[in-house]
Amino acid sequence: MPSLTLYDKVWNQHVVKQYDDGTALLYIDRHLVQEVSSPQAFAGLVADNRPLRRPDAHIAVADHAVPTRMRHLPLPDGLASRQVARLEDNCARFGIHYIPMNDRRHGIVHVIGPELGFTLPGVTLVCGDSHTSTHGAFGAIAFGIGASECECVFATQTLRQRKQKTMRVLLNGHLAPGVAVKDIILALIAQIGTNGGVGYAIEYAGSAIASLSMEARMTLCNMSIEAGSRVGMVAPDETTIAYVKGRPLAPVGASWDAAEAYWRSLATDPGARFDREVGLDVSSLSPHVSWGTNPGETAPVSGVVPDPAAEADPVRREKMERSLRYMDLAPGTPFKSIAIDRVFIGSCTNGRIEDLRLAAGIVAGRTVSPSVTAIVVPGSAAVRLQAEAEGLDRVFVDAGFEWRNAGCSMCVAMNDDRLNPGERCASTSNRNFEGRQGRGGRTHLMSPVMAAAAAIAGHLTDVRSLDTAFNG
Repeated sequence: MPSLTLYDKVWNQHVVKQYDDGTALLYIDRHLVQEVSSPQAFAGLVADNRPLRRPDAHIAVADHAVPTRMRHLPLPDGLASRQVARLEDNCARFGIHYIPMNDRRHGIVHVIGPELGFTLPGVTLVCGDSHTSTHGAFGAIAFGIGASECECVFATQTLRQRKQKTMRVLLNGHLAPGVAVKDIILALIAQIGTNGGVGYAIEYAGSAIASLSMEARMTLCNMSIEAGSRVGMVAPDETTIAYVKGRPLAPVGASWDAAEAYWRSLATDPGARFDREVGLDVSSLSPHVSWGTNPGETAPVSGVVPDPAAEADPVRREKMERSLRYMDLAPGTPFKSIAIDRVFIGSCTNGRIEDLRLAAGIVAGRTVSPSVTAIVVPGSAAVRLQAEAEGLDRVFVDAGFEWRNAGCSMCVAMNDDRLNPGERCASTSNRNFEGRQGRGGRTHLMSPVMAAAAAIAGHLTDVRSLDTAFNG
């Protein structure tokens, strides 16, 4: 028997048919449905008079366009209300389980999937959203799909796919105080580039993985797509199994025993060959911030805005120049001197309870700078309720943050949470593209503790410089 990678094992379990052109018909176990990507897919079913093959394999929730304030009021007329209403109607028509906005299970699809136990190790899972790679933290093959592929999954529960090459990212060492998993993935993308993972399924391995929580692993896999990879995976281990056990939709009894045995068999075999390997010593990392308009334009916060004139590659030099024009930054400017207007803590990257606990630990007993408007948006209603039970909401509110309901919020600016032209934001989200958080808005990506520190300082700063437990 050949030695197989984690990706190989899960892929092989789901191949229905292999084609001569190298593609395969892949069975899809789970499908998360939201309001933005699904309307065309449902319309296709209706137009062709097709039934849904497996209604039980889908869960739907509106997360992108929903408001994070005044949830007790009806949605105002507009695109968001139409999208949510259409999703509700389509789910009722086709028998898909829909989670309403005011349900205790509501939240961002990539947060509630794991919370509910809908996301399981060893499954194939898709969603009409590129950050579906998040779920690979459980050892699942999970990837984002387009509207036509959503329709195909609705109708057949399969997708024709080409198998990816494999890349192993070996993360070794231990994170220093004040350095977070977000710094790992930002540093990795800066190292390999935003196209470094194109065509590869990434497996994260190495000694550093064992010490990461499931929340941290989800952050890591979430941003695999920002390195160009549709698939980021971590092999299931004791941490994975402990997280999944007891979740509402997780297996029970004999089914649990069989599932656990299967999950434990998924680890990459000794001697398995990867098409590419990359290493990163996380012990040497410091907190990172983005300075440009993609996640690869990132550097340690202790540094300065880079000078395009020092870049030999003319294509990259031109891209750097454009980024700096958009960001309104001059080469040589110390990152720590860059003033901010807004802070956003949330998103499917960093809106989980662990993220909020860490950020609250920074702001406790402090006050948000008068020049800054800061919001905290939990990734799900469950996260919000847990945070409130722990008193984290009071910590944030007392410091001057706004405490919101769950949703994608300012990460994607599809509701009222958005930057105004020229505003600069310290953000825990996953993308800093031009206009991502609002037309003309300028985004600096960073970890939750770094965003919390920026809110207090009023400018980008190294969280380790605050008088915290990090430095005694």
